[in-house]
Amino acid sequence: MNIHEYQAKKLLASFGIPVPEGAAAASGAAAADVAAGLGPPVMVKAQIHAGGRGKAGGVRRAETVAEARAIADGLLGQPLVTAQTGPRGRVVQTVLIEKATEVADEAYLGVAVDRSRRCAVVITSPAGGVEIETTAREAPQLVAKEWVEPAVGLRPFQIRRLARAIGWEAAAKGLDRAIAALHRAFSETDALLAEINPLVLTTDGDVLALDAKLNLDDNGLPRHPDLAALRDPHEEDPLEGRARAAGLNYIKLDGSIGCLVNGAGLAMATMDLIQHVGARPANFLDVGGGATREMVAEGFRILVEDPDVRAVFINIFGGILRCDVLADGVVAAAREVGLDLPVIVRLEGTNVARGREILDGAGLSLRTAASLSEAAELVAQVAGEGPR
Repeated sequence: MNIHEYQAKKLLASFGIPVPEGAAAASGAAAADVAAGLGPPVMVKAQIHAGGRGKAGGVRRAETVAEARAIADGLLGQPLVTAQTGPRGRVVQTVLIEKATEVADEAYLGVAVDRSRRCAVVITSPAGGVEIETTAREAPQLVAKEWVEPAVGLRPFQIRRLARAIGWEAAAKGLDRAIAALHRAFSETDALLAEINPLVLTTDGDVLALDAKLNLDDNGLPRHPDLAALRDPHEEDPLEGRARAAGLNYIKLDGSIGCLVNGAGLAMATMDLIQHVGARPANFLDVGGGATREMVAEGFRILVEDPDVRAVFINIFGGILRCDVLADGVVAAAREVGLDLPVIVRLEGTNVARGREILDGAGLSLRTAASLSEAAELVAQVAGEGPR
């Protein structure tokens, strides 16, 4: 789960990381009040779950209170299109008003999960304000990494090596504290990514988090109801919100083949096979092994209500989830929505014969396939896609 910059900064501040003075505002009038309280100049920053806001005009400096209000009025309620939002952009619901900072130098500081080593990795670089992937690709010598042994934690000598990669000798203590605090915030919030880019050295010699990003692990949210409450439904695809409420694992993609699969591994393999035959999946949808008839029906409704979907591919291996339960849910949902899309179904496993009987006897435009490869080719064909 992503959270907004202003929310991330409030969290990081609670761990002892210095952040600029500021507050969020949802209207031009509120933005003006915050700017007046801080005293111009201020920064007006659009709050959406996407990077590249500065290049897209979503981060601007205001020299007066009136200018801060005008900038906020121009951003709020409008879509902001960045390199990460897609062409539709994201509608700005909130802006962050912050006291402008005089910057002497910029750096990068982040903590992420290294799945290959099964531990956290802390990353620093003197190239702040630049995507760390770009720096690692174009100037890898500027990237320092320290892997954290879970049973031991981030050790002082590792912090010193990370700080040395940035420099800032005059602010060494503040830099050390920021590195240690960000790792602690990452660990204690069950985050997948904690990033400050840029971390800045001010002209006064202070270390400050000028930006902040936190990506929280959904699996850890039951332990953190206060963090779960930070979810912004406006920043999520409505279909993803519906799926989450139904207990389904759904991610919207940019293709035209709607996928309903049980098991994350099988779902990934299904999407790969769709790509292999020249089509593109419209989603990842894992109904899971314990899905009920109602969950399957809601998953199917979500697929067919996606305007980008031109055909549906149902791929079920009935182990825990029986094939007849899946078939009952699909038929019920198809009748409810008035199905007008072609649906290709591949069933194998528990009660497969009964599942096929239910589908074949429903009188709907459902076609069954004997094999996975046959099903993929059929769904690409009926969707009007093929080898590229």
